[in-house]
Amino acid sequence: MHKNIPVVDIEILSDTGRIVRLYNLQNPEHLPLGVKAQDGMSRKAMDEWWTGRSIPASRDGIREALETLRIGNTSLLIDKCYGLSLSDQYWISPKGSGLNWADINFFQNDFSKDIGEILFGHEPADLARVSLMSPDNTSDGWLRKKWIIADGKRLLMKGGSGVYQQEPFNEVIASAVMRRLGIPHVAYTLTFDGDKPYSLCGNFITPDTELIPARRIKEAIKKDNQDSDYTHFLRCCDELGIPEVRAALEKMLVLDYIISNEDRHYNNFGFIRNAETLVWLGLAPVFDSGTSLWYNTQRVGGEMECKPFRKSHAEQIKLIRDKTRFDLAALGGIDSEIMEILSKSEYVDESRRERIAAAVVDRCGQVDRLELEKPSTLEFVRENERKIDRAPRRPSHKKHETELT
Repeated sequence: MHKNIPVVDIEILSDTGRIVRLYNLQNPEHLPLGVKAQDGMSRKAMDEWWTGRSIPASRDGIREALETLRIGNTSLLIDKCYGLSLSDQYWISPKGSGLNWADINFFQNDFSKDIGEILFGHEPADLARVSLMSPDNTSDGWLRKKWIIADGKRLLMKGGSGVYQQEPFNEVIASAVMRRLGIPHVAYTLTFDGDKPYSLCGNFITPDTELIPARRIKEAIKKDNQDSDYTHFLRCCDELGIPEVRAALEKMLVLDYIISNEDRHYNNFGFIRNAETLVWLGLAPVFDSGTSLWYNTQRVGGEMECKPFRKSHAEQIKLIRDKTRFDLAALGGIDSEIMEILSKSEYVDESRRERIAAAVVDRCGQVDRLELEKPSTLEFVRENERKIDRAPRRPSHKKHETELT
């Protein structure tokens, strides 16, 4: 189901959680992006999309959680919550169940805290009474996390890693940078469970919208061998009709340069569309920026590898075309704000705080001094192809001229 729209009938093996059959395709336009095939749909692609909704095997603490639940793998958790998520509106309705989306979706209904507590290492008092009806079953990422409800709002609580436990603080710092630069973003705050820091952020998806990861977008058309990853991605967005992509991506790339984000992979940025009309609304507000600011290394300020379009920040920042949209003067005093945020950490000493703040200021200066490269001939051609494709078609006068003749 896609909200209240029936899409396709599926069969899932109860012992593996895998999709083994698709039939009775009813609304093909509502199939998840990337699962269509020439004959209408691909079982393999649908199964890959379905199992991709599960908690990744790399999640911190997941092995212990599965042992507690006595469940063999995370794929078996998905149908326990009908595949419901807080990122999109897809779900499964068992045959003859009579279930309605309005009665069970996690945006408007309460959900169990049990899975979240188990994922955070807390043993249940009575395993038989544990409810698996939770959006935690369909949350992505490798850091320990859980969804909670506070004052009626859905909030994602996410931890850190390694000796510095720095990711939650980095999210707050990234929020401060984006707030100053006017970059649409998800705002993060800090919370603590004992001595462990966690970031908190609200859900930016509503009951009417959904997040489509960039990984799904980049597979919209086949990549031309002559195209760079960036050019290909822009062409995919054009093919799907997503508006104002380049300017939004440039804002994300500038942020990632300033905070030296190492892991902006295709699954931690994406685009929002209306779940019923399928109309694209644009790039999602920037989220998930914790793997930055040299979070897991003693060496602060050095050049780090990056994603998704280039392997180094020095090359990726050259993809931006217009610096004038960034008021870098608004970042004046950001070093003091960074120091204040990191001062709340028991894991980051004063010397490291100072080095991180100084490194960010230095990278802000590098962006300000950046000399933009002109697009290559191929990029110029591709850009004009996109402009032509987006331009309204003028009516042909050939038929009229023939009639006059």
